[in-house]
Amino acid sequence: MKIVVCIKQVPDTKGGVKFNPDGTLDRGAMLTIMNPDDKAGLEAALRIKDANGAEVTVVTMGLPKAEEVLREAMAMGADKGILVTDRVLGGADTWATSTTLAGALRNIDYDLIITGRQAIDGDTAQVGPQIAEHLGLPVISYAQDIKVEGDSVVVKRQYDDGYHMLKVKMPCLITALAELNDPRYMTPGGIFDAYDAEITTWGRADLKDIDDSNLGLNGSPTKIAKASDKVRKGAGEKVVPDSPDDAAKLIVDKLLSKHII
Repeated sequence: MKIVVCIKQVPDTKGGVKFNPDGTLDRGAMLTIMNPDDKAGLEAALRIKDANGAEVTVVTMGLPKAEEVLREAMAMGADKGILVTDRVLGGADTWATSTTLAGALRNIDYDLIITGRQAIDGDTAQVGPQIAEHLGLPVISYAQDIKVEGDSVVVKRQYDDGYHMLKVKMPCLITALAELNDPRYMTPGGIFDAYDAEITTWGRADLKDIDDSNLGLNGSPTKIAKASDKVRKGAGEKVVPDSPDDAAKLIVDKLLSKHII
């Protein structure tokens, strides 16, 4: 069985974010982590590997430094890492990103593709389903549990306050929730092996069946009107009422003035 997991190196939002003049994230200037939903998807793949035997390949699109997140995945137990990087791919929105990743995945044999539900730097939840659409695959999103049964997967899919139980034949694509599992830690031996392993690097020339007009910033139909770091709130108005009744009246008056009540 061959499993491909798409992972993303995302900004560690605890360290703040930085933007380029065009409104895109300045990824080279920020601390990074593996996207949490993707990490849960990777753990799901590794558990299938442990239980059923499988080859797990991790794929990421990003700057050359995104090699770090591939090595982290390999230190956890993934078998191969593929980095898709090229200047022409920079500034991609979800459409251009999914187009690029689909072009890379056409080079790979797979039974199952797992992506995270969404990335914490975008929160769109679009890339996984778009990849499936590009590749003509059935997709199950919001996976809370994944089991392999023969040539099919059985997925518990989050839905409002309940869940769906869905079964689909492979090949297919699944998007994973961070709540799917608790990802394992890297092992010391795994870290040494991962940093000795060779990472495959692909550029624009290695992407199959895609047009340049659908790549990078120029191929992204989504345009950013404005972007900024989180705005710090002021101290607010401080009032010391003379009595509890005065305090209550002050609060009610403020709510009325803002048309909250």
